Amino acid sequence: MTEVVEPRPIDPRAMRRAVASSVIGNAFEWFDFLIYGFFTGLIAKAFFPAGDAFVATLLATATFAISYLVRPFGGVLLGLYADRVGRKPALTLMILMMGVSTLLIGITPPYAMIGIVAPILVILARVLQGLSVGGEFASATAMLVEYAPANRRMLFGSLQMCSQALAISVAALFGYGLSALLADDDLAGWGWRIPFLLGVLIAPVGFYIRRKVEESPSFVQARAHDRLGFLQILSRHRGALVAGLGVCVVGTVSNYLWFIYMPLFVVQQLGLKFSDALLGSFICGAILFVLCPLTGLLADRYGAKRVLCTGAVLFGVLSYPLFAWVVAAPDLARLLTAQISIAVVISLIWGPTPGMMAGLFPTGVRSTGVAISYNVGVLLFGGLAPLTLTTLVGLTGSKLVPAYYIMFCAALALVLIAWGTRRTAPRD
Repeated sequence: MTEVVEPRPIDPRAMRRAVASSVIGNAFEWFDFLIYGFFTGLIAKAFFPAGDAFVATLLATATFAISYLVRPFGGVLLGLYADRVGRKPALTLMILMMGVSTLLIGITPPYAMIGIVAPILVILARVLQGLSVGGEFASATAMLVEYAPANRRMLFGSLQMCSQALAISVAALFGYGLSALLADDDLAGWGWRIPFLLGVLIAPVGFYIRRKVEESPSFVQARAHDRLGFLQILSRHRGALVAGLGVCVVGTVSNYLWFIYMPLFVVQQLGLKFSDALLGSFICGAILFVLCPLTGLLADRYGAKRVLCTGAVLFGVLSYPLFAWVVAAPDLARLLTAQISIAVVISLIWGPTPGMMAGLFPTGVRSTGVAISYNVGVLLFGGLAPLTLTTLVGLTGSKLVPAYYIMFCAALALVLIAWGTRRTAPRD
């Protein structure tokens, strides 16, 4: 007979530690990815020299995509580990892996000094980080939602997105400040490494906090139940996985298109300054940091699906006219107006995303289930997006390719969410 563990009252101090441990690690993850995305052009020159600048950028974006190819494997392995051993040990392991990979990118000498070894080391760093962050979002989200009061799970989940928004602002501020203060040669030679090296300092802080956090009460209670293997999760939770994929598709595209790919796009395709796009990303990150908890509260009150799908519709409808408006007469004022406008809409998507994805799965398979949906969505519609869009824009010559891509993804997300949620039982 299986012993049933009674739920313990949640200590407010333990709750605060759980929130801090989840948010810090997620912010660290996104800071590194955003910095790599912002400085893709400079990283291409440092590690992927080629006679054609387009080819060099393509190689750098391909390396960006490599880390996403391994994310599903890391997500499944670390998700299973978190569901069987615990959220705490999984999160502690992941932040150590992220710290090592970020440090490796920051200290690897350029191609001119060590030749082919340089891109190999960068690729190894991206693979290591891809494995670690594959489980980060899912396990950190599970920890947050499982510590939340029953009527505030969307609000607590939205703190994950607050950490992403904060990472956007901080990463963009670094990029904007460095591009403004340093000469182009200094920025290309060593300046882009500064945020990577400073970002590593987050790892010891996150590790310390995660070592001190207590295990999720819901996990302790459900430790003996719902233990399923990978194939069993695929067969028994198909609807939840599809719905989670839909949620991830629209959230991923909103982030990668408007905040990671945009700096590269405005420089190469619109002829604007690199600092212009970073200023917009900084402002939008601050807006999302403020609005995500509010939309999380809306989701707690009116339902996550209703709020998120409203945001997805508006996102798909407004992205084309905003893109077309900026492309027609590129300047800083138009770019900022478009980015700020879409950031308000994106908050309706981001706020409910973590809580809604966590709510699709029971506690015993939550980390694994969220990790599968999240990492497949991020791989197909996030990690491959810069490579896909750079290629399509180069082949077609159309500067509106990103807008068409957003419209397609928003529509696909709505279909997947509708299909999946109809086949998913409500979860406690």
